[in-house]
This record gives sequence, structure tokens and C-alpha cells, in this order.
Amino acid sequence: MNIPLQNELNDALGAVLGDMQQAVDQLVQVLGAERTALDTANSEALDHAGARKQALMQQLEQLDAERRLLSREQPALADALEPVWARIVQSLRHSHLLNQRNGSAVNQRLSQVRQALAVLTGHAGEGELYGRSGELHASLRSQVLAAA
Repeated sequence: MNIPLQNELNDALGAVLGDMQQAVDQLVQVLGAERTALDTANSEALDHAGARKQALMQQLEQLDAERRLLSREQPALADALEPVWARIVQSLRHSHLLNQRNGSAVNQRLSQVRQALAVLTGHAGEGELYGRSGELHASLRSQVLAAA
């Protein structure tokens, strides 16, 4: 491979890793904003954080595809940039934990809302079933089983 092309590939791999680190840093910030929106019940901020989180995840997927392609072309450089990649992976693990924490908060609130709705509709303590269409149906207090 000629030297200018090799330098261009080296620069491209370094740029991709830099872009990935920036995207992961932004993802951590968005996950923090998402948690704040959850804690304050700010649905507009929650929607914005969710949309931003999805866009960043798509960007990271695209950048990772580029990274893998460039790493195959320049295995020696990929090895040299391993510490940079390790930091990105560590940041991604941290993001994963933050996302799980936010998901747990959502699930807890969803459970509380379902319990409150069950009390309000008079179906507290009754089981819930899914119908043929996959819709959730709470069992009714009384049903006609047979007619004479």
C-alpha cells in the first residue's frame, strides 16, 4: 500500500474513534438528562432525550461499522489504538448501566401506574391476560359463564 493512502486510512481510523468517543460522551449526557426528565416527570424532556438517545445509538452503530472496516485494512494501527478503543468500550459499559438504571425507573413507575389504575377500575389484585390480538385484558369482576 502506498504511503499517502496508508496515512489517509490512519487518519480516518483515528477520526472515527474520536467521533465515537464524542458520541458516547454525548450519550452519557443524554442518559443523565433522561434520568432528570424521569425524576421530574417532564414528558417533553423525556421525549427529546429518547429521540436524541436513538439518534446517537444509530450514529455509534455507523461509526462502529466504519471502525471495523478500517481496522481490517490497518490491523497494526488498530492494535496501536487499542487503548483508545478500550476507553470507548468502558464508556459504553457505563452508558449501558445508566440506561438500565433509567429502564428500572420506568418499569417501577409503570408498575405503580398499573396498580393505581387497577384500584381505580376496581380490578385490584386480579390477574391480567393477553387476548388473541396480543392486547392486555384485565379480568372482569363477574362474567356470564352460561345463559339459560
